[in-house]
Amino acid sequence: MSALLDAAAALDAVALPLEHAPLPAGQALAGSPTTGSAVLAELGGTEVGVWEHTVGTSTDVEVDEVFVVLTGSGTVEFDSGAAPLTLAPGVVGRLAAGSHTTWTVTETLRKVYVAG
Repeated sequence: MSALLDAAAALDAVALPLEHAPLPAGQALAGSPTTGSAVLAELGGTEVGVWEHTVGTSTDVEVDEVFVVLTGSGTVEFDSGAAPLTLAPGVVGRLAAGSHTTWTVTETLRKVYVAG
């Protein structure tokens, strides 16, 4: 997937259209959530993008990531027993590579992420 932003460019990450797809078998735990994403830039091996998850509950195995929630709400729980993250616009979160998570999205969630 090619990056959407070149140097000295800007876009509206909230309004950016994303193509959604169903989650892989076994990842959806409740509802019929879908996800969509777009890579905005690749900087020295680090990816910056927009990701969205519709209402529902799913599991994932994370990569190293820092993100900022743009819209929506939900929680991320960790199989490790770490304190859950409460997600809402403006929240900045950190995910560690290999973390097993459960995402419960109560209002379609959109975030900008930086992952390496």
